[in-house]
Amino acid sequence: METDIKVVSVENIDQYNLYFHQSSLHPLVSVADLSKADLSLFQPTDFGMYCVVLMDADFGELILRGQSMHYRAGTIFTMKPGDVVKMQLTPGVRPSGWMLVFRPEMIENTGLGRDFYMFNYFDYEVMEALELTEPEKRVIMNCYQNINSELHAPNDEFTGHMLRLGMGQLLSYCRRYYDRQFDTRKLKNSDMLAKLDSMLDGYLSSPDMTRRYGQPTVAWCSSQFHLSSNYFGDMVKRQLHITAQEYIQGKIVERAKYLMGERNLSVSEVAELLGFSYSNHFTRFFRRKTGMSPSQFKKK
Repeated sequence: METDIKVVSVENIDQYNLYFHQSSLHPLVSVADLSKADLSLFQPTDFGMYCVVLMDADFGELILRGQSMHYRAGTIFTMKPGDVVKMQLTPGVRPSGWMLVFRPEMIENTGLGRDFYMFNYFDYEVMEALELTEPEKRVIMNCYQNINSELHAPNDEFTGHMLRLGMGQLLSYCRRYYDRQFDTRKLKNSDMLAKLDSMLDGYLSSPDMTRRYGQPTVAWCSSQFHLSSNYFGDMVKRQLHITAQEYIQGKIVERAKYLMGERNLSVSEVAELLGFSYSNHFTRFFRRKTGMSPSQFKKK
């Protein structure tokens, strides 16, 4: 009989800092050197915080959200509250890297909190981690050091603001470098987009698929490539300059025009074939995307 895996919950910054034998310099933020971590840190743990981890060595297998991965030096991965992470440490290899953690309260009702939608890579999967170039790694290391320096500076009325500036800089550089990573993998991404195009054509041409599942979704498309919805969506937007949802809707409109034009099907028949529950839902969708009703299109 299998026993339940015990998950350690880190409930605050003080508890987190105990793993590194360091004092707490701020109640909501901390930066730590992984080489100084107590090895019990790498057991299944829910940090209950946002975490930005720079791996400076491949010192074991990371297990997060049911997926596992070895990371080379210069890789960043992120976690959000509720994620449970574990490391299967490689014997004889010392952990190396840096880890920023911050409580959600640190960004609530702040400019950084309002801009946090840009940092959706906290929802990326394990294999979608950010691989830094050497110059990028130096920039990121400088960001960690700046935050750490501010933590060690005397506390005053500017402390919270300066910490958020440093955190925002680190998170923004990660967003920039992710965009660079999308570009450097452009050939692979182009192949993926060609496959996506063919896949959507097949989906929309299959009455069994549309009747059973409705219109194709971003989640369905991303699952076909074993990618998270956010990573898939960001990659499509970087390549096509439109959202993945807009791309899918464009394919639906393209198919609808073919069915109404070349095959001369009625509006209700087209709505059913494309997975709309009601023909008036299809009519509203088509008008919103094309500026005309399906009936007007058929007459035209």
